[in-house]
Amino acid sequence: MNEIESEVYKNRWIILVNVLLATFMGTLDGSIVNVALPVMSQKMNVTMGEIEWVVTSFLIVVAATILIFGRLGDIIGKTKVFRFGIVVFTIGSLLCGLTNSLPILVAARAIQAIGAAGTMSTNQGIITQVFPARERGRALGVIGTFVALGAMAGPPIGGLIVSAVSWRYIFLINVPIGIIVFLMTTKIFPKSDKAKNEKFDGRGAILFAITMVALFGAMGQGQNTSYNNPVIKAAFIISIISFILFIIVEKKLEVPLLQLNIFKNSLFSISITCGFIASISISASNIILPFYFQDTQKLSPEVTGLLMMVSPIVLSVVSPFSGYLSDKIGSEILTLIGLIVTSVGLLLIATLNENSPIIFLMVFIVIMTLGNGMFQSPNNSLIMSTVSKDKLGIAGSVNALVRNVAMVTGTSLATLLLYNRMSHKIGYRVIDYIKGRDDVFMYGMRYVYLFVASLCIIGAVITGIRYYNSRKKGLR
Repeated sequence: MNEIESEVYKNRWIILVNVLLATFMGTLDGSIVNVALPVMSQKMNVTMGEIEWVVTSFLIVVAATILIFGRLGDIIGKTKVFRFGIVVFTIGSLLCGLTNSLPILVAARAIQAIGAAGTMSTNQGIITQVFPARERGRALGVIGTFVALGAMAGPPIGGLIVSAVSWRYIFLINVPIGIIVFLMTTKIFPKSDKAKNEKFDGRGAILFAITMVALFGAMGQGQNTSYNNPVIKAAFIISIISFILFIIVEKKLEVPLLQLNIFKNSLFSISITCGFIASISISASNIILPFYFQDTQKLSPEVTGLLMMVSPIVLSVVSPFSGYLSDKIGSEILTLIGLIVTSVGLLLIATLNENSPIIFLMVFIVIMTLGNGMFQSPNNSLIMSTVSKDKLGIAGSVNALVRNVAMVTGTSLATLLLYNRMSHKIGYRVIDYIKGRDDVFMYGMRYVYLFVASLCIIGAVITGIRYYNSRKKGLR
């Protein structure tokens, strides 16, 4: 270990704290704005349909660019891309907080998203590079915790800021934090390796961006209009065609945007697939629970926000611990146990009815979150440990991309299945909660939880087979 590497190793926990701050800001800003939308809509004198683009634009741009930044991280250096992401995210946050115009706000959110993609795509690669194998699971586990905390804590924190000051501070609060993180990256972060003499895959980048924009745009807008809308159908078709062309282009290039041979590693592919399944399940649950708390249990938004904090609190305790355990006993057995426990929690929630005591749901949420926390950290560690050092950027960005796609997929599938089953139960098409018919909502909710529990069981079976084969071969 040379002097520079020794200095980086000595500062590894400070580096982790700065990565966590950037990660938390990026994921928080994907959800914190939701609670402020009604206020922003009123202040800007625009419709709710128009103001929702403040959320949609952020998610679309993150999905469209995260893989691009992961590849750039492998070419020019992960620290350079991370630092660029911090600067762009901070500038975007400042612009968001200063504007009164919806078009400018949406554009500023897109700038924010570009910065968030730069940090999200490189954070796991930087940590994998800085931490030795014996501590890596713990460090990646903490990152997983802050990703979940950012996504789950957004609405309660946003509500506090909006009620105490102006909605603008949802964005402006990022500016001083961004400046601090940027200064720290110049002082203690590992120096980027010399840029590789490799061409950037521009065609692949454009096709991938079209795929993600069309897919996310169709999934998001389809919930507001209808998935039978010709424009929505056309967007899905464009997404599929673009993705097929993307795969064809990637197979022909010597150094593509996404090196498809990374998926030939069964451990990587299975871990990514199971991560996708788990993220779908949790995001589906997160979109359903507020309806249950406020409409079925008749709780206030403030109490709902507090109850929704139970899951991130449990996760913040379990994830680092499971990461620590994965360093000691291995990751595969923990991912298997985690998926099984998550499945049990989801199945228990499916047994509830409109008269069930709220304490039952809270216990079941804790069980579900225990499983998720036990799964996430070891699974991230597995994903990042399966690739060589020069592939850390693309592996981290694929992991982050899959998580973002899963969040939108889970939300869309949950609402689609919920309203489909509610419509079946009541005999006509519904796209909202029916006042006075809690039983209709519970009927739809039960099917959503049975569906996502089934997905987790499939993931557990796949993981179990992998673990059995690994044990058989003596490759723990």
